[in-house]
Amino acid sequence: MGFKSDIEIAQEATPQDIREIAKKLGLTEDDLDLYGKYKAKVDYNLLKKSTGKKARLILTTAINPTPAGEGKTTTTIGVADGLSRIGKNTLVALREPSLGPVFGVKGGAAGGGYAQVVPMEDINLHFTGDFHAIGAANNLLAAMLDNHIKQGNELKIDAKKITWRRCVDMNDRQLRNIVDGLGGSGDGVVREDGFDITVASEVMAAFCLSSDISDLKERLGRIIVAYSFTGEPVTAEQLKANGAMAALLKDALKPNLVQTLEGTPAFIHGGPFANIAHGCNSVIATRMAMHFADYVVTEGGFGADLGAEKFLDIKCRMANLKPDAVIIVATVRALKYNGGVAKADLNNENLEALKAGLPNLLKHVENITQVFKLPAVVAINEFPLDTEAELQLVKSECQKLGVNVAISQVWAKGGEGGEELAKEVVRLIDESEGNFEYCYDLDIPIKEKIETIATRIYGADGVDFTPAAAKEMDRLTALGFDKVPICMAKTQYSLTDDATKLGRPTGFKITVRQLTISAGAGFIIALTGEIMKMPGLPKVPAAEKIDVDENGVIAGLF
Repeated sequence: MGFKSDIEIAQEATPQDIREIAKKLGLTEDDLDLYGKYKAKVDYNLLKKSTGKKARLILTTAINPTPAGEGKTTTTIGVADGLSRIGKNTLVALREPSLGPVFGVKGGAAGGGYAQVVPMEDINLHFTGDFHAIGAANNLLAAMLDNHIKQGNELKIDAKKITWRRCVDMNDRQLRNIVDGLGGSGDGVVREDGFDITVASEVMAAFCLSSDISDLKERLGRIIVAYSFTGEPVTAEQLKANGAMAALLKDALKPNLVQTLEGTPAFIHGGPFANIAHGCNSVIATRMAMHFADYVVTEGGFGADLGAEKFLDIKCRMANLKPDAVIIVATVRALKYNGGVAKADLNNENLEALKAGLPNLLKHVENITQVFKLPAVVAINEFPLDTEAELQLVKSECQKLGVNVAISQVWAKGGEGGEELAKEVVRLIDESEGNFEYCYDLDIPIKEKIETIATRIYGADGVDFTPAAAKEMDRLTALGFDKVPICMAKTQYSLTDDATKLGRPTGFKITVRQLTISAGAGFIIALTGEIMKMPGLPKVPAAEKIDVDENGVIAGLF
């Protein structure tokens, strides 16, 4: 049998009618908004009906991503199928993919091999329109802001102190910095502007952290869009925009129900990037998953230094969630890459390189078990050319930290290949008490919170702040924003703010170049390194390989 691509595997599957998937959760057709046969939205008001369930929450995270691939989403889906196979009532909760990476370099985000959510083409392309609604709400606010200035500027907004940007769900570097309002006096005020990718919009972050439509409307109202000539913040509520924005998002706020290839129910909802935002699916989807299932598997974007830290310090804090176990995903290939092996040579056994790269994994393990005090298991996504000696080396090093390793074969075998991991997760939950702690206390100053994350999570010696960042820190403190969590914007490829430093670097400092307040989301974003909120396309975008035939069948998605 020849090699099959992810999309070929997904297209050969025969999904169940989504109404049958809903029945597994005790839902009827009246509880669903159907989007064809295989997708539906579920009303979050069902959360008001008590079920008495005490669901177990499992977080999947990983080492720092490499070109060799780790398979975090694939593992999340595969272990959920594994849990289903061993008789557990399971639901998986994932983020929605952004069109930017789908057409860029990363590709889709619906899992891989025989551990996928379907229909994968729909999930990766438009899905139920949530991201378009979020983009429309973001841009409605931008339009109302500029219109307010044009129509007399009652709020005395300083056009040079506008912080709100437009957005589009596409990698488009050309739009990072623009000048708009060109033309005659009737065409608006000429000013510098720019676009972020939709997943970096504060609307996305507020959407994903909201508990219901009323909470969302309040969060949208708190968004700071600009400052007045006297330095006072101007909000979306002052522009009378948040009601209309919430109206645009009313249906998008309902989680999307789909299924894995093996029929495990899946909520896919929201999708902030983890290198620039908080990197988790919506609070509503996670709560609903825990409402209907006994075991819920979810993920945080990128490595444990980004997605998991933000999941635990931001999302769990705001939503009063507590994970029961954490899966940390790695591959032997990725660890050898961290140890200095070129991508082309990763198929060869190299115990020295593996030993040199292992500290990256061990740091993420320490973060979860020693900083956050949560029970963890390392999942090694097995590749055909991994050797027994390499696997044993990973196991022995992890066991020194008191953490077991489970071999995952979910890409090739689906849920069957995730049973070992599923059983270890259940054992961890049953045997571990877990004394979950946050990385930092909210009451300490902004500077101290950032330094705590950098030293405890990244292993940095400290933090340098540019003069602009230091000045903004003083202003945010004066405005009363010093008691909120910190959302670090940092490269995903390294524990440092330098993407080229692999493994577990020591003797480094993090540089914070800019601070911005996301008052609606409820956190401060600290930008480090070269991180930006609008990616660009690579030299050869994935879009060049995507096509559709005369029957409407899509090819080239991966």
